[in-house]
Amino acid sequence: MTALNLINVTLDYPDGEGTTTALNSVNLTAHPGEFISLIGPSGSGKSSLLAVAATLIKPTSGLVMVDGVDTTALNEKELAVLRRDKIGIIFQQPNLLPSLTAIEQLIITDHLRGASLRAAKSRAGELLELVGLGAAAKKRPHQLSGGQRQRVNIARALMAQPKVLLVDEPTAALDRERSESIVRLLVTVCKEFNVATLMVTHDTEFVPLSDAVASMLDGELTDPAPANQPVLLG
Repeated sequence: MTALNLINVTLDYPDGEGTTTALNSVNLTAHPGEFISLIGPSGSGKSSLLAVAATLIKPTSGLVMVDGVDTTALNEKELAVLRRDKIGIIFQQPNLLPSLTAIEQLIITDHLRGASLRAAKSRAGELLELVGLGAAAKKRPHQLSGGQRQRVNIARALMAQPKVLLVDEPTAALDRERSESIVRLLVTVCKEFNVATLMVTHDTEFVPLSDAVASMLDGELTDPAPANQPVLLG
């Protein structure tokens, strides 16, 4: 079973008296443990694709399948549950709560999900160790570097053991060394947790670390190709 499957997805936005097509008959499949990089110029539709895959926006037409579930048939309450249990989202900005320590950032998300406090603490500690922040568990965001905050963000997204991990420009605010370490970490967790991962990135330098790369232009998506091969449209 595929973890993420977009089938003939089209997304139109109202634009004055007409519409603008953000996604045009997009097809994308991501399997468990597969890491796909998504590249393309600003305004090409990458953010729209990520929002649709995250079920934050319903497409105008087409199907969005997550772990075998047709999300376009779900109501808002059902979508919220699916996002909580099956989708991990890593935003460009970590958006950590300033008053909470690194481990509390993780615990609160799992506790709100209904997990016991003991189980949440145990998993949070394990994930912080995994991302290299075991010694920083009690530090607050202002005491962490940009790369460390992004590592907390990654660990937090993994708390629910998602089937799909959606990553939006995770290295945008980081230098080259920290950027590479974050992408390598994402590849590691993708494989270790067998989670289908789609990363939107402007930084093509680290694309070869992924399994495949797809390119967007004017709302159209190429089929993912091996990351060591060039991706062309048309």
